[in-house]
Amino acid sequence: MKINWGLSLVLGLWCLAAFAQSFPTRPMKILVPAAAGSSPDIRARQIAAKLSEAFGQAVIVDNRPGANGLIAAREAARAPADGHTLFLALINNAVADALSPDPCCRLGMELLPVSRFSMTPYIIVVHPNVPAQSLKELLEQARAKPESVSYASHGPGSLSNLLGEWLKTEWGARLLEVPYKGVNSEIPDLQSGQVMSAFIVPQVVVAAIKAGKLRVLAVTARERLAILPDVPTTAEAGVPGLEAVVWNGIFVPAGTPQAVVQALHRELVRAYNAPEIREQLRAGGSYAAADTPEEFAAFVRAEKEKWGRVIREAGIKAP
Repeated sequence: MKINWGLSLVLGLWCLAAFAQSFPTRPMKILVPAAAGSSPDIRARQIAAKLSEAFGQAVIVDNRPGANGLIAAREAARAPADGHTLFLALINNAVADALSPDPCCRLGMELLPVSRFSMTPYIIVVHPNVPAQSLKELLEQARAKPESVSYASHGPGSLSNLLGEWLKTEWGARLLEVPYKGVNSEIPDLQSGQVMSAFIVPQVVVAAIKAGKLRVLAVTARERLAILPDVPTTAEAGVPGLEAVVWNGIFVPAGTPQAVVQALHRELVRAYNAPEIREQLRAGGSYAAADTPEEFAAFVRAEKEKWGRVIREAGIKAP
C-alpha cells in the first residue's frame, strides 16, 4: 500500500487549522503558583475575565501554590497540549530553573511562552532612622563595616537574596541578610526599624512611604516609576547594573499547536492593553509587557542566564 505523504500533510494541516478555528471547545483553566488573593492571583483573574469575554468560554483560575512554583508548573506541563490549560509563570519559576532545574517543567522547554504580562520593579527602602541618604551611601557603609546594614530577604534563591549576593560580588557590599518566610512579612519589622532595608514591590509600601514610615532610595529599573517620579533609578543613583523586575506571563504545554498559541497571544495582548488593566498596573507601580512568544522566550533565557550567574558565583544551593 502506497502512502501519499503530500496528502497526509495537507490533511494534517487542515485538521490543525480547523481545530484552531474552533478553539476553545470547553472551559479553560489558568494554573497559578500562588495563593488566592495574592498579586499573581489578581493578575490571573484579570486575564481570565478578558479571555472568557473573547472566547465565550469559562476561564477558571486554579491556585496551586507551593514548592517555589513547581507544583503548578508540573500540572501545567502534564496537561493536554491543546491550549485549554494555561500556566501563569512567575520569576520564581525562572530562578528555580537556574537553581535546581526539574526536567518535568522547565520554562522554554516543557512549557512554552505565549506572552509576558506584568512587570514590577523593586524599590529599595530603608527605615527613616538609617543615616544613609542615598543608595551609594548605604553601600559605602556596608563596605566599610560589613554586615552593619541589614536587609530583609525571603531565603536562598529568592530575588531579594540574589540582589543581596549581587551587591556583595559586584560592589563588595556585605549586607546582613535577615530571612523571612511569608510574603511581605518583613514590613512590620521594616517600619519598626528591626531590619534596616529591603528590596520590595512598591504597591505594598507606597502608603508607608507617603506616611514617612519608610524612605525609598532607588527603583531597580531602567526608568522611573510613575507613582514615585522623584525616586531615581539605580543607575541614576550611581549603581548601574542593579536591575530586578518581578514578572509573570502565560505559558502552555510544549506541543500546543502554533495556531492556538497565536489565538491565545492575540487575546492576551488585547487583555493586557485594556485601559482599565493598564491603569490598575500603573497605580501599583507595574506595567504590561505584552510581547510576542519569541520576545518572551528571549527574555526568559536572559533572566535564567543573569540569575544563574549570581547563583553560581555566590554558591547558592536549593533549600
